[in-house]
Amino acid sequence: MRILFFLFAITTASYACAPTPNPAVSETPAPAAVSATEAPAVPPAVAAEPAATPEPALAKPAPASPETPPKATPQPAETATEPAAPMQEQTGFSHEKWDQLLRKHVGADGKVNYKGFLDDKAVLAAYLATLSAGAPAKEWSRREQMAWWINAYNAFTIQLILDNYPVSSITKLHGGKPWDVKWIAIGGEKYSLNQIENDILRPRYKDARIHFALNCAARSCPPLLNRVWTADNLESLLDRQTRQFLNNPKFNRIEPGQAAISKLFDWYAVDFGAIPAFINKYSSVQLNADAKISFQEYDWGLNE
Repeated sequence: MRILFFLFAITTASYACAPTPNPAVSETPAPAAVSATEAPAVPPAVAAEPAATPEPALAKPAPASPETPPKATPQPAETATEPAAPMQEQTGFSHEKWDQLLRKHVGADGKVNYKGFLDDKAVLAAYLATLSAGAPAKEWSRREQMAWWINAYNAFTIQLILDNYPVSSITKLHGGKPWDVKWIAIGGEKYSLNQIENDILRPRYKDARIHFALNCAARSCPPLLNRVWTADNLESLLDRQTRQFLNNPKFNRIEPGQAAISKLFDWYAVDFGAIPAFINKYSSVQLNADAKISFQEYDWGLNE
């Protein structure tokens, strides 16, 4: 009997110590399972991937080498800019050969390497042959025609010197009047340099800036441009050449009260009109209204 009572007491005590079943507690496993999915060994794996990401990020500086070429890009761009477009006029006529010769044998200061031209006389002859084939057609634009005749004058002047090289001055040729000789074949006709300048360029286009585009192979002549004239660059280069010539003390010395200017302004005064006004349009030094103007002696020495 005591034994039975003792067993009953133990059993009752064990039930009293056990936690009372609670629906909330019974759902604990679910949260535990959730916490297990949220913080299992996966996050470390995910964390491992970001850890690998920095390596590609570190590798990005390597493409710095592709960024190096762009630094060299401007150079090709510059050399390719002017050779391509200017040579070919809309008419289809090409000044490419002449442009190549000018760039190769004429300096930025207009000095001409006639010996170099002699080495390339076949190239020059080929270009002159294209000019001799025929003068610009009437349907060509004013700028195309004007640029064509300027190029023709300068190219045939170079040929005249080469035909008589070495020579100290163009005035040593043809009794001092090389500009009057009709030897330039164009479209089945013969022209002189004077005819191209005084019968075509000056009266037809009536632009005084032409005098700073033509080169007579003399030191006092406006420097020969070391690139070809085209319809596209005609206006900008006429302005530039005029401005550079006027502001070069080698050719013109201009002060507000006085100016010693090129003899060109005397010979072709009719083209320039009011000389002080023309000078003030392009000169960095402005002439006074009562400025004294004189003309410098012309140096006919060869421009080499």
